[in-house]
Amino acid sequence: MNDWDDLRFFLALARKGSIRGAATLLGVNHSTVSRRIDAFEKKIGARLFERLPSGYFITQAGEEMSHSAAKIEAEINTIGRQVTGRDARLDGVLRVTLHDSLAQKLLMPVFVEFGRSYPEIELDLAITHSMADLSKREADVAIRISNDPPDSLVGRRLVRYATSTYASLDYLAQHGDLKDHKNLTWIGWGDRVQDPQWVRDSHYPDVPARNCICHPLAQLEAAKAGMGLAMLPCFMADTEPTLRRVPPATANPSRDIWILTHEDLRHTARVRRFTDFVAKGILAKKDLLEGKCPL
Repeated sequence: MNDWDDLRFFLALARKGSIRGAATLLGVNHSTVSRRIDAFEKKIGARLFERLPSGYFITQAGEEMSHSAAKIEAEINTIGRQVTGRDARLDGVLRVTLHDSLAQKLLMPVFVEFGRSYPEIELDLAITHSMADLSKREADVAIRISNDPPDSLVGRRLVRYATSTYASLDYLAQHGDLKDHKNLTWIGWGDRVQDPQWVRDSHYPDVPARNCICHPLAQLEAAKAGMGLAMLPCFMADTEPTLRRVPPATANPSRDIWILTHEDLRHTARVRRFTDFVAKGILAKKDLLEGKCPL
């Protein structure tokens, strides 16, 4: 057995427990995963998974192999990061993971300008809510919203963004000066109660939260459509001409924005150039992020 690719497919299926999950993780189709696992089991002469209607369940032999395979994976990833970390070229692919609200409402113009400045560097953007594992080389750089980033990563805290309470112009016209709270509603964030802590801490603590929209960009669209009051990041909502902050229109510090990479990659030329460029772009929008630019 000398093919790391076999172990890569094996680990993906062991971790996900289904062909579909493994295929998504590996970026291949379902039949490729099934075919590779069947061929791998035949090559080593051992059954690694039990095929059941509810999914693939790892056997004792598979369990024992998974521990060794995970160690091999860690070593291969370490070697890859160390080799990449010595790369002084300003070309190649740079994998960046970030939340879609940052990509769509803040950073896309910065990425475009970076591409113009460094046309030989190709950005591979993973727009996702999930936290990519940089130690496994799922990404080279992470731009994260967090007040507690992983200790295993290195980088810098750039700014703490602020939130405020918003409503559409139509909603404000419909409800006058908002002094009568009985007809107002918050757009809910998936809380199990109508008065979650963030509502109690707001200037409208007696207004119930209704509906459930757990995605910031969808919350933004719901607020623009007049669904109710919304607690939104200022960098998203202050640029919308149909939204206004509601009284007292204060901006409240919320969470930090970090730009991070793995220790082994911090001196890679394209990583260093990208992180410096993006950090500068984010700090140029510091007033917007901190809620100092309301319409």
